[in-house]
Amino acid sequence: MPAGSTPAPPPVLQAHGLHKSYGKHHVLRGADLTVAPGRLVAVVGENGAGKSTLLKALAGILPVDSGETDLSGTLGYCPQDPVLNSSLTVAQHLRHFAAAHRLPDLDRGHELLHLLGYERYERTVVDELSGGTRQKLNLTLALLHDPDVLLLDEPYQGFDWETYLRFWDLVEDLRARDKAVVVITHLVFEQDRFDMLADLVDGRLCVRTTAKGDHHVSA
Repeated sequence: MPAGSTPAPPPVLQAHGLHKSYGKHHVLRGADLTVAPGRLVAVVGENGAGKSTLLKALAGILPVDSGETDLSGTLGYCPQDPVLNSSLTVAQHLRHFAAAHRLPDLDRGHELLHLLGYERYERTVVDELSGGTRQKLNLTLALLHDPDVLLLDEPYQGFDWETYLRFWDLVEDLRARDKAVVVITHLVFEQDRFDMLADLVDGRLCVRTTAKGDHHVSA
């Protein structure tokens, strides 16, 4: 290391040699991923490439056949399909998740409602929400405890343009506070927003580019 240079921060998320098969169908074939604090990473792949399988493995909710995943800090996971109770209101979801995370108040939840522009639906049951608003709630719940690592599966599907822009404002705030964000998508827009783009091909991750010239994040 050159004199006076700052050492690279240790990764907050690291996966090595992830393998996952469903019967004879091999989905992950040794996927590796390393993410440092404050970095925004896109994992890109065609439909059926195994992106959601990879994200579930990184989140620790899907056992893999082999390989290891190490997480430093807290985790937020936002699946592609919102896991919500259709009979509960937005406010009730916030209270239940806040209690699960042992949060002292709902300040962060109310802040996210405002940032994503759907505070008027706070007392509305999920069954009456649009798909885009359900996705906003899905994202809010993943962020409620202000996690160190946020895993997002196709996070902005169903968002209108204004919400799409608000989403990126939120992501930039997370990065500024050294939170790591991994976005799974089949199509990536505005590539220069990302520190790293990695393609999931044949069950492995291959770095396409480090958009911001950051060599501390690697697949």
